[in-house]
Amino acid sequence: VQLQAFGGGLVQAGGSLKLSCAASGGTFSTYRVGWFRQAPGKEREIVARINRAGSTYYADSAKGRFTISRDNAGNTVSLQMNSLKSEDTAVYYCAAGSINYNYWGQGTLVTVSS
Repeated sequence: VQLQAFGGGLVQAGGSLKLSCAASGGTFSTYRVGWFRQAPGKEREIVARINRAGSTYYADSAKGRFTISRDNAGNTVSLQMNSLKSEDTAVYYCAAGSINYNYWGQGTLVTVSS
């Protein structure tokens, strides 16, 4: 499975961005998919995930602001990010796998200016 994350960019605080993760190959619809992020000088952390049935999990920092969704027919998982804050600035990665996150995208940079 190859994953490509895109949609990052520069946005003002309070704004919105939608990230997308496009998959090719494999059985993407059967995988759980997560969005992770890594800010400069910080460890990578999970932001949200969605399993094959559509159940979701959000980190506390994302609850109420971010929404993860998947389109199995289109082999994509999206992360709608609203009310962005400067602390959301990071490289965002999507990852997928049956149990472990075996497949990773290349990352897309989100910069939130205050």
